[in-house]
Amino acid sequence: MMAEPGESCFSSGSRSSYGGHSFSLRMGSFSVWLRRVKVSHAPAGGLSSLLYLFEDYVLDTDRRELRCGAVLISVEPKVFDLLVYVIEHRERVVSKDDLINALWGGRIISDSALTTRLNAARTAIADSGQEQRLIKTLSRKGVRFVGAVRQEQRAAGGMAATHVEVSRQPLTLPDKPSIAVLPFANMSGEPDQEYFADGMAEDIITALSRFRHLFVIARNSSFTYKSQAVDIKQVGRVLGVRYVLEGSVRKAGDRVRITGQLIDASTGAHLWADRFDGELKHIFDLQDDVTTRVVNAIAPKMEQVEAARAKRKPTESLDAYDYFLRGTESLHRQTPESVDEALRLLKKAIDLDPEYAAAYGTAAYCYAIRKSSGWVIRRAQDIEEASRLGRTAARLGEDDAVALSRAGHAVAYVAEDLDAGARFIDRAVELNSNLALAWFHSGWLRVWLGDPEIAIQHFVRFRRMSPVDPMLNRMNSGIAFAHVLAGRYDDASSHAEQALSENPNSHQALRMGAMGHALAGRMERAQKIMDRLRQIDPALRISNLKHLTPLRRPEDVARYADGMRKAGLPE
Repeated sequence: MMAEPGESCFSSGSRSSYGGHSFSLRMGSFSVWLRRVKVSHAPAGGLSSLLYLFEDYVLDTDRRELRCGAVLISVEPKVFDLLVYVIEHRERVVSKDDLINALWGGRIISDSALTTRLNAARTAIADSGQEQRLIKTLSRKGVRFVGAVRQEQRAAGGMAATHVEVSRQPLTLPDKPSIAVLPFANMSGEPDQEYFADGMAEDIITALSRFRHLFVIARNSSFTYKSQAVDIKQVGRVLGVRYVLEGSVRKAGDRVRITGQLIDASTGAHLWADRFDGELKHIFDLQDDVTTRVVNAIAPKMEQVEAARAKRKPTESLDAYDYFLRGTESLHRQTPESVDEALRLLKKAIDLDPEYAAAYGTAAYCYAIRKSSGWVIRRAQDIEEASRLGRTAARLGEDDAVALSRAGHAVAYVAEDLDAGARFIDRAVELNSNLALAWFHSGWLRVWLGDPEIAIQHFVRFRRMSPVDPMLNRMNSGIAFAHVLAGRYDDASSHAEQALSENPNSHQALRMGAMGHALAGRMERAQKIMDRLRQIDPALRISNLKHLTPLRRPEDVARYADGMRKAGLPE
């Protein structure tokens, strides 16, 4: 039986009865797209239908299809009609009465029925009531489609979009100074020092994120540019930030040099460039110097308390810090061997500094990766260790958002103590609302606790902070699960189908797809997906679903089992 792949970025199960698969999902990120579509034209006099193009979506009014790229998105008829209506009338605010007259012919319907359709329309185009990126609500007036739309004609009988050229358009900049820190180049001349350069950039990202008045792109999105020649203006557009910091690290003996340059991504202008030299034992001071220069350049009027928080040293032991950086680098590779190596290195860091909260939290997180990836060999021992390490991290790092976030996820997911996990993760979000990882873990936690609407909101928050994160696939899987728990089976199966288009063997996407389609009454599709799931995981049964996901509410457990049973999973 395979585990809930809520954690592994690039894994497939191989070592235990848990097994696991992940998938990559680009659809639904905040990247805004403008599409130029060449269409086939019928002979003169032929009829044509209208295509509405916005972001990466095509709404085909003739075929009644909504697509994101090559992915067909499942949309119920009334929701499709609502989308068409608000897009056709996008030059004005559409009132409640307008929608009722257009969609229901003036019949009396409840407010909840209209709200449900509006929420479903937003979900279909990766929008939300919180973000309102495309469909905006104006209090007491109605709604308006505010996205940029192009119209194309498709000839009757012709192909829709035979060739597509895609170019990214800027995201809306946050209402506070925004920055991405790119991976630092390793100038040491030694490939085995790559982990050290990566660690410097990651620590500076963490330090900057502690400033509440900044918007800081998460490490995983920034590091997609590792070892690439980049166009800074394009980076700013893709990540939706005003500033970009790039730099390099040279480590030689007991000396370190960090160079950095801060660039205005909107113009390409260099705001400053400097180098920071010092002894290795003063590495944290050098990081503080870089962070201070960045903050003073883009947001000089920061509160002193935030500045003090950002300068907190994680450990007094440089050897422990070195083991921690090596362990973190191993963890990011996410293979069975690299996670084992990460645990070994992190436990060495703990041996050298028994009060190193981040090392405890990251070590606990390794056990969550193991479970989600299907690499558990001794389940009871892993539960005990994840609980011990996670609780120790939370005790030692009560003001360390990264330690709390990772510890909270491990305690909730592996040890299945949802209340303790919630306390730790909520504290992480309170400490550092810029920490994308905390919002991601909070999203999953809310799924398990049975609060699907909050779960979706937190996943959306994560997505804006890390718009090209490899974890977007798991975020969309979490959103699909939330829709199942909320009874929105079409939305859930739509998200699952998007995932399956990227990875047909994703265990979680297969479960979500089978369950969503079955609960929506599409039995043929549900059974086809279930057949594939059982090929991948012959041991999966209704009776062992409880090992996959720590759902709290009995009704959620029952809904989960009911959907899988209807799809054809044996008892």
